[in-house]
Amino acid sequence: MNKWLTLSSKGAAAAALSICANSALAAPAQDSSATPVATISHEELVEIVQQQQELIESLSTAPAQASASSTTLGGYGELHLNNLSNDGPKGDKDSIDLHRVVLFIGHEFNEKIRFYSEIEWEHDIAGEGKPGETEVEQAYVEFDILSQSSIKGGVFLMPVGMINETHEPDTFYGVERNPVEKNIIPATWWEGGALFNSEVAPGVSIDAAITSGLYLDVANGKYKVRDGRQKVGKAKSDALAYTGRVAYRGVPGLELAGTLQYQTDMAQDTYTDKIPAILVEVHANYQQGPLGLKALYASWAIDDKIEAASGKAGSNEQTGFLAEASWKFIPEVGVFVRYNIWDNTAGASSDSEYNQIDFGVNYWPHPQVVVKADYQIQDAPAGKDEYEGFNLGIGYSF
Repeated sequence: MNKWLTLSSKGAAAAALSICANSALAAPAQDSSATPVATISHEELVEIVQQQQELIESLSTAPAQASASSTTLGGYGELHLNNLSNDGPKGDKDSIDLHRVVLFIGHEFNEKIRFYSEIEWEHDIAGEGKPGETEVEQAYVEFDILSQSSIKGGVFLMPVGMINETHEPDTFYGVERNPVEKNIIPATWWEGGALFNSEVAPGVSIDAAITSGLYLDVANGKYKVRDGRQKVGKAKSDALAYTGRVAYRGVPGLELAGTLQYQTDMAQDTYTDKIPAILVEVHANYQQGPLGLKALYASWAIDDKIEAASGKAGSNEQTGFLAEASWKFIPEVGVFVRYNIWDNTAGASSDSEYNQIDFGVNYWPHPQVVVKADYQIQDAPAGKDEYEGFNLGIGYSF
């Protein structure tokens, strides 16, 4: 359509030029009794021709320049207010925090090759001694290799869970991301490597990835999966990870998915023996009109050597489960309740699990702008931090 408009504009300008020139060169003789008509000199005609040529060039190049740009910008951000009481070692949490501001930059080289990146600034101020940090969560090139298949290489979010790949604040309930996916999966989680994606049947897709692995500094007592995220910053790559996911989205509003990952060595060759691990994650997400239902289960089975290496009993099993129900009683306002349970030392015989109930409201003055309020009630193991109170937040995406 742009090409047609360009040619049409050029044709119109050329026609106007022709009419103007012909009128000037072939003007009829004037009756001596008629009012004199101004004639166009040679210099004036040349100036008109130049002006018309400039108009033709501007009409022909402007649409081409506009269509040549295939770079896109986007982003999201969220501000949180936490007012939580705690009888544990860390005390109360009363803070206001620009939790994150994220910028998306993408570019389409052609119909089959594209680039995507995600740059994040957390906690407002980054630098030595400051609370924040700057991170590149995604930076990859994706290639279409078949009509329903693609492969990407670079840094990307792992295909696991409900919020790891889609976590803009206007897409989920609650001010904070749920603690199960945060502590067990562990979202937000990205690695460097390559991923193959294909829609193998209507509504059924598969992902297969080879990436950098997690690294637990077991010699210094690290055992929680979340502590193993290297964020692809000079990451140890002695041991890779292999991930597979199957997802079904053949029914409108429904997603059923499962991920299996194998870590070849969680210690990245820094311990006397290898510490392999397997992650199993399954979830269901159903949205039918105003009603939303979600459930997720995630479990790590880690080699028993992690207990001796880290000195933490039960760290060989780390599990979590959540269930959530939501209701949008009007398009702009929805309420939710969620039950969360997670345990990073589930292999121990002692009671070490956390339980948390969240309930609250989301208000969308615009589909991509959200104001949130929720209340959390947490039950922690004896002697651990146990936070209870309310959270407020505002978020957006574009």
